[in-house]
Amino acid sequence: MTDTADREFTIVREFAAGPEVVFDAWVDLDQLSQWMAPEGLTTPRERMYGDPRPGGGYGAVMVLPDGLEASIDGVYKEVDRPGRLVFTWPDPTTPESVSLCTVTFVESAPGRTTMTFHLLAPGPISPDDGARVGWNSCFDKLHRQLETAP
Repeated sequence: MTDTADREFTIVREFAAGPEVVFDAWVDLDQLSQWMAPEGLTTPRERMYGDPRPGGGYGAVMVLPDGLEASIDGVYKEVDRPGRLVFTWPDPTTPESVSLCTVTFVESAPGRTTMTFHLLAPGPISPDDGARVGWNSCFDKLHRQLETAP
């Protein structure tokens, strides 16, 4: 058995929306472009693509406030609407370093979803690498988006 404690983390969030709605926010590019970047960064919809099926690819360009860009490209490993999404996630600073992200969506009460995000990196994650902070920032934006959805 391999100890992966230094190369993984989990974030659990509760949303006031059903699992289908939260799941769709992950695969619908119009919705994804609104939240899939930490605060201060943007992901222009016209610079995104996605094919949410096992083996399908996705990609986006995150634009930093100073205009610098970071490209993110990965592959969907599992797509099981509305319960589970598994995909690869590249390290923007080391593109050959690919993490595996697993997201589950469970109805915790009528109209509410517990989303569990788990990231497993190929190597150790340092406490100051920004991954946890970045993902939490994205999920804060997702929370606001779902709160204001019709």
